[in-house]
This record gives sequence, C-alpha cells and structure tokens, in this order.
Amino acid sequence: MSFFKSLPFKLLLGIVVGAFIGVWCIKNAGFGVADDTMQIIVCAHRLMGQFVSFCVPLIVLGFICPSITKMWQNAGKLLGIALVIAYLSSILAASMSAFAAFQIVPNLQIANISNQAKLPEAIFKLDIPQIMPVMTALVLSIVIGLAAIWTKATRTIELLAEFQNIVLSIVKKIVIPILPFYIGTTFATLGYNGTISQFSVFLIAIVVVILGHFIWLGVLYGVAGIYSGKNPLEVLKHYGPAYLTAVGTMSSAATLPVALECARKSTVLRKDLIGFGIPLFANIHLCGSVLTEMFFIFIVSGMVFGAYPSIATLAVFILLFGIFAVGAPGVPGGTVVASLGIVESIICVYFGATPEQTATFVGMLLAIFALQDSFGTACNVTGDGALTLFLTGYCEKHKIAEA
Repeated sequence: MSFFKSLPFKLLLGIVVGAFIGVWCIKNAGFGVADDTMQIIVCAHRLMGQFVSFCVPLIVLGFICPSITKMWQNAGKLLGIALVIAYLSSILAASMSAFAAFQIVPNLQIANISNQAKLPEAIFKLDIPQIMPVMTALVLSIVIGLAAIWTKATRTIELLAEFQNIVLSIVKKIVIPILPFYIGTTFATLGYNGTISQFSVFLIAIVVVILGHFIWLGVLYGVAGIYSGKNPLEVLKHYGPAYLTAVGTMSSAATLPVALECARKSTVLRKDLIGFGIPLFANIHLCGSVLTEMFFIFIVSGMVFGAYPSIATLAVFILLFGIFAVGAPGVPGGTVVASLGIVESIICVYFGATPEQTATFVGMLLAIFALQDSFGTACNVTGDGALTLFLTGYCEKHKIAEA
C-alpha cells in the first residue's frame, strides 16, 4: 500500500491542513471569508462528532456481545487462561501508564484551551442522540451475551455475529474514512484558539509511550520467562519482522501471517500453542494500545479541562477498558474507537464536560492516538509471543499433552 494512500498520511495531512486553516482564520478574523470558513468548520466538526458519538453504543453492542458468545463457543480451560492473562496484561499496562502520567504530565507545559480564543457559533446545530447511554450498552451486551449462551440460542448467536459484521462495516467504511476530516477540523479549531502551539507536547507524549511499549514488553517477556523456565529471548529475537510489519500495516490481523512465521522459528514455544495462542491474542491482547491511550488521556485532559482524572475514576476506567480491549475491532484505531463510550461516560462525565468539550476531547484523543497507532499495534503483536510463552509454561506445569 502506498504511503500516500495510508491512514497515517491522511491523518497527518488532515492535521497540517486543519492547523493551517485555523491559524489563517484567526489572523484574518473580522473578514467575511475567514469568519465564514471557521463557522463552516465548526459546524462540520460538531456534525462529525455527533455521528461518531452516535456510533459508540452500536460499537459496544457490536463487539462486546458477539465476543462473549464466540469465546464461549470455543470454550476450554486454556481459553480461559488466555483471556485472563490478556486482560491482566492490558489493565496492568494501563495502570503503569497512568502511574507514569501522574509523574510526567503535570511537569509538561500544557495550556488549557478553555483560556484561549472563543470559537464562532456553528451555522446550524444538528443533534444526533445516541440510541442508549454507553454504560447501558455495555451492561446489555454482557447480559444478552451470557443469556444467549445459557439458553443455547443458536439463531440469536448467529444474528449477533451478523450484527458485528454490520457494525465493523460501519467502522471501516464510514468512521475510519471520516477520521482525517474530523481530526482536520479539530486541529483547525486548535489553530484558531492558539492551542496548536502545544503540538510539541503531543510529540513528547508519543516518544514517552513508545518507550513505555518497550518497558512493558520487557516486563511481559521477563515474567513469561520466569514462569515458564525458558529463555524469553528465544521468542523475542524472532519478532523483528512482525514488529516492522505491524508498524507498516497498523493492523494485528494483517500482521498475523508474519507473526505466526516468527513464532514458529522459536525453539521454546510449543507448536500446537503457536497455532492457538498467536491468532487468539492478535484479537484480544492490546497492551500497547491501552498503554498509549491511557497516557494520552492525561495529556488531553490537561489541555481541555486543565486538570487530570482522580485515582478512583481511573481505577474504574481501567477495569472497564480491559473489557473493551478484548472486544475491540482489529482495524486501525479500533481500540480507541471501541473505548470512546467509557471515555465519554467516565472521563468526560468526571469533569462535567459540555458537549463541545466532549467533542474536542474525543477529537484530540483520536488525533494523537492515530499518529502513533502503528507502534501501539507493533507492541500488541510482539507481546503476543510473551503470552504464548506463558501458555507453554502453563501446559508443561499442568501436564497438558501436546495436541
């Protein structure tokens, strides 16, 4: 795929063009063309934000509920262990990121955008209300998923699988394609109110989270090596091609063939567990993505609200975030899109955000997350090898015969 057709390039182009237009509009404020242009941008930004918000409950229902039924259909003790360690990896990575953010982010020079120039009013306002609150969608997903399993409702399970494909199609064909425009309008507003001068903070945050990826990979492979009694480097040293492929594709699913080939070169992983663990973890293990998003939430909170979430709020958010990570779609930006519901219902509600602040928060979070999504995906894929090593150690300790 040509770089100029890739999502990272489109997002970067949207940021540059949007910021340029925003700066131009504020410098020419008072002139008809500049004022009209900014009004149109504010209107488009609000409209796209409303649509993204509308899709959030659908995404929750479309991914969490079918994920529960699919996992049960493939149920087994080893699957349960895999789910537990993938969930623990995600929430512990997020916790480490939150701890680092508490130490680092307050020391950065972050300007509160509420103190900047006020945006013009939108030409018109079109409200697109969600079909249900996000937390309602989450609870409904869990209840329906479990009830479908208990009653062995085959037709319902098939319907949920079809609904998942429908929602995934919406994400791929509508939500993802409009992201460059949505992020472009977001940065136009940031350029207009002067916050674009804070872009250097985004770059610092990206460097920090990439370092965090390597630290967490070191933790995962270290723990897996100690538990299994095997040398983790015999797995990690083969993962270079998979890491680079993930950086280029931004997709765990697209990297899967390369990841399988890398894992097969290891002399310490059980061959039957490679075929089981690597594909499974490619869909449920998103440690790099959750680590990244957690840190960026602090950055954006400082910019939009001039404050940071409390520890209690973060604890609830992280525990739910791990569930959303397991059910997130395997597409670029899938983790952050799937988690927008709890971002709005927990983080934004904690700050008492207005609809405009929520839209700005979501737009900025999507922008900064998407800029480094390649590296988050690479961390996810590489971490799968460590969890498969853990499974290898578990099977050997519990005398589970090789299939």
